[in-house]
Amino acid sequence: MVQTLARSESRDARACRGSWWDRPGKFIKPGKVVIVLQGRYAGKKAIVVKAFDEGSKEHKFAHALIVGIDSAPLRVTKSMSKKKIEHRSRVKPFIKFVNYNHIMPTRYSVNDIDVKAAVNPLTVKKVGEGRVEARKAAKKLFEQRYLERGKNGAGVQYLFHKLRF
Repeated sequence: MVQTLARSESRDARACRGSWWDRPGKFIKPGKVVIVLQGRYAGKKAIVVKAFDEGSKEHKFAHALIVGIDSAPLRVTKSMSKKKIEHRSRVKPFIKFVNYNHIMPTRYSVNDIDVKAAVNPLTVKKVGEGRVEARKAAKKLFEQRYLERGKNGAGVQYLFHKLRF
């Protein structure tokens, strides 16, 4: 009887502190590959640049800044000319603030594409030239990375392929 009482006390003490299942883990981190579920870019893949778990002044809900691929590059082979390879490697990126409810994280994460250097959350918040410049920088970054396919990890390969559903 004494042992059961001691167990129940320790269980109560743990309940007061809060256990690991009471605190959800942060699973949407920068570099995580996500799929957009709602809106204009539904079904498109993107990379999380910055996660706002607590929200911000503009958006009171948990959201993330993502940079994604609107139109994926086409397949390239060795027999194609350099001009054709460049043309088929074009990428159309998008930049968006998205609610956590409208994105689905995948098991992949991309660490070798430094999107944070190209896209600054402060300049993207303002509508205008900052967003346009960030989109151009992201386009250049994605195209350059697609052409340097020698060291692709699983996450990069997954990101550049069109989602089939």
